[in-house]
Amino acid sequence: MRTIPVTSDTLDASQADLGRLVLRVALALLLLFHGVSKLIGGIDFITGMLEKMGLPGALGYLVYIGEVIAPLLILVGVWTRLAALIVAGNMVVAVLLVHAKEFFTMSQTGGWALELQGMYFFAAIAVALLGAGRYSIGGRGGKWN
Repeated sequence: MRTIPVTSDTLDASQADLGRLVLRVALALLLLFHGVSKLIGGIDFITGMLEKMGLPGALGYLVYIGEVIAPLLILVGVWTRLAALIVAGNMVVAVLLVHAKEFFTMSQTGGWALELQGMYFFAAIAVALLGAGRYSIGGRGGKWN
């Protein structure tokens, strides 16, 4: 039986993979709440906003990709980088559609009014850059993991 020596490099890699897992799970689960809410309550408010802007209301159905399918892919670690880019894009669209007026404002508690959307966006960018890591179905390999 061959033993693999434990070095600071292997410990660092293991910790980095755990960090990727924590980031992926937090981003995916928290975003899934928004997706499930839309599955239960519908997306009429989104399609209505799109139509008021002169866009096809059917584009609103893309929210299911950004808030249900992409987070599930991130959670399990399949096509993780692509799914994270979709989430980041979804956040940009959400800000443009719903929160544009709040972009340069502060909340009543002193934080940025869009800190939640910002956190989702930057967490998604981090996942897109870092990939899924070892603790995923896709593993470290693959262009989109």
